Amino acid sequence: MLQLDRVGQNLGRSQQLREDRLRAFLDAASEVSAATAAEKTTFDPDRPFLAAQVTDTLLGKYAPAPPPQDWCVAAVDGSHIDVDRHLPLSCYLVNLGGCTLTYGSQPDASFFSHPEVSDDSGDLYLTDPNNPAQEAALTGPLLGLHRTVRELERLVQAVEDCPAELPILALVDGSLVLWGLSGRAYPPFVKEALVQDRLLVALSRMRDMAERRPLCLAAYVSLPRSTEVVNAARTCLCPFEVGRCRRSCSNRRSALSPCNLANELLDRDLFQRILEPGWRSAVYRTNSSVPRESYGDQQICFFYLHAGEEIARVEIPQWVANDEKLLALSHSLILDQCHRGQGYPVAISEAHEQAVITGADRQLFKQIVSNILDREGLPTYTSEKERSKRTPWV
Repeated sequence: MLQLDRVGQNLGRSQQLREDRLRAFLDAASEVSAATAAEKTTFDPDRPFLAAQVTDTLLGKYAPAPPPQDWCVAAVDGSHIDVDRHLPLSCYLVNLGGCTLTYGSQPDASFFSHPEVSDDSGDLYLTDPNNPAQEAALTGPLLGLHRTVRELERLVQAVEDCPAELPILALVDGSLVLWGLSGRAYPPFVKEALVQDRLLVALSRMRDMAERRPLCLAAYVSLPRSTEVVNAARTCLCPFEVGRCRRSCSNRRSALSPCNLANELLDRDLFQRILEPGWRSAVYRTNSSVPRESYGDQQICFFYLHAGEEIARVEIPQWVANDEKLLALSHSLILDQCHRGQGYPVAISEAHEQAVITGADRQLFKQIVSNILDREGLPTYTSEKERSKRTPWV
């Protein structure tokens, strides 16, 4: 208790200093021209932090347009049960849930949930097509990436089933960037299997549909902890060459002035001060290595939205960002979803309800697996570690 009290006192003393730095940082960044920002935020491999590419202005803001009278939103979310090495059967479960909500003169709603168990070796591993002896097990973080791609593939199907005459907002929770591939030592065939063969195919199908009808694809990030815009502003303000910056700067701290104004600031801190409720920021392109190296012409952009209760990050493909009508439509429809959902897109909330796997569900899944093995006369052993968790000793 005393330690926590001391932490609280220290936080209170540092808060005013942080507020002063934030004001000074915003004042300095507001003086940067759009041309300077675009030039200085071009990707540089020697930059010691991830800075967004400015495509518009550094700290612009835009009011929402009214949504159309009739429109549709499709959302997909997912959850999974990982391969459990304490069970005698190697398998995983992915549950994709979602909804389609139609607003306007003919309102409608439909929901779906599709759990799928995979136990075949062809589903449990990714295999190098050029060397079948090389495999990567679909478990842990890699299974999470697989599920993310499956969510987007299922979203394509949901959009195809929407009324053809209505504008559509296609929503997923989280990010369009497979951040889990960044910095991990996955072999090249893993990235090719997830990105080239599946993710980009889904994004291309979305783009093809958008050529025939108003269609916006977006990923919604609640309470983001990103610093890409802060780092873009830092890049614009720093008077030193990149080599010196690399020796002295990091994502959180810099001894160099004026870079030190950005220390410990998040993007949402900036836009909490800049944006009025309902307004969005300028559009930026992420310089993350994953889309930059693997997404080709499907680069990922983003903007920040004042959703009323929080500053959210909204990621969109570049083909949405480059189309002013689709960009304005995505802004207005996502904002409308947040209003209907009391600060969070209601379609994502409903998709989550269809996709969620509770703790009770996970225990039931294990029990069903054991019952099936027992029925088939197969051993239903488990590890002693797993058994000990179920038997309290004290």
